[in-house]
Amino acid sequence: MATTSCFQVVFPSKTCSLPSSISYSKSTKLKPNTNDNLRIKCFASINARNSSSSSSIPMPPVDPKDPFLSKLASIAAASSDSLLQGSPVTSSDTPPYLDLFESPKLMATPAQVERSVSYNEHRPRTPPPDLPSLLLHGRIVYIGMPLVAAVTELVVAELMYLQWMDPKAPIYIYINSTGTTRDDGESVGMETEGFAIYDSMMQLKNEIHTVAVGAAIGQACLLLAAGSKGHRYMMPHAKAMIQQPRVPSSGLMPASDVLIRAKEAVVNRDVLTELLAKHTGNSVETVANVMKRPFYMDSRRAKEFGVIDKILWQGQEKIMADVMPPEDWDKSAGIKIADPF
Repeated sequence: MATTSCFQVVFPSKTCSLPSSISYSKSTKLKPNTNDNLRIKCFASINARNSSSSSSIPMPPVDPKDPFLSKLASIAAASSDSLLQGSPVTSSDTPPYLDLFESPKLMATPAQVERSVSYNEHRPRTPPPDLPSLLLHGRIVYIGMPLVAAVTELVVAELMYLQWMDPKAPIYIYINSTGTTRDDGESVGMETEGFAIYDSMMQLKNEIHTVAVGAAIGQACLLLAAGSKGHRYMMPHAKAMIQQPRVPSSGLMPASDVLIRAKEAVVNRDVLTELLAKHTGNSVETVANVMKRPFYMDSRRAKEFGVIDKILWQGQEKIMADVMPPEDWDKSAGIKIADPF
């Protein structure tokens, strides 16, 4: 048995019908407050059981108490005859259609259109899969954890990738790391983790801009000082600290193995001292003397010691203003990226 239903909006001179799927055994009349002459009439007609016609396409149910219907009724009552298309009504079976999408109440306002255009102009060209990928797209390598094996692997891979992408564009390394130790001084990584990142930086053809945000301790301080001359920066309230390498916990190791580790720690200390002296401009003796104890430096002291070149005071030394946006890099390289949207 096929069922056909209809939802009618009737007003004084015109009638508009919209499809519906509600069936009632009796006619139901609703009188909106907007117009006494406007009434909404829901009815249903049931075809014969043995009708050979195919069943009608099922429609979603319509609630007569839906607030949208009252709004629809008010629009229909206030609409002029210019919104009604077709010839005058000749019978109840051929009502005219009301073009609701041309109604000012349902169209976007100029302010909404302007906001939409502004979003389209400033939206990303391609949606990044995650925030680290967005930073990498801006040629930024962020070190925000102690230098353990997983961090070293990721940083070295990012440096190699950025050089492969453009060997002439600068690379920006943001550092907020405690080096190979935790905050409490416990060793969590080998000193070779820091040396691996340092050697990778020295092999790059790109300029390396280093920026300390938060803390640069131990091996992380070496990475900060290893940036290109004139491009080593520090936030005003960041801290830097150089210290001797730490020996991992020995546990139940034999005395001979402990002695081997102690000798290796001395070798790492001498290498770290020489590298810091090279990049800070101080003598090896001066660096070795201050490294006997943890040597903390604020931004001013770090600049005096030669770890950094400039302090990023607010309103001054806006180095990021000189950084070309990705669009300009693509344009200079002759790369054309189609808008996927």
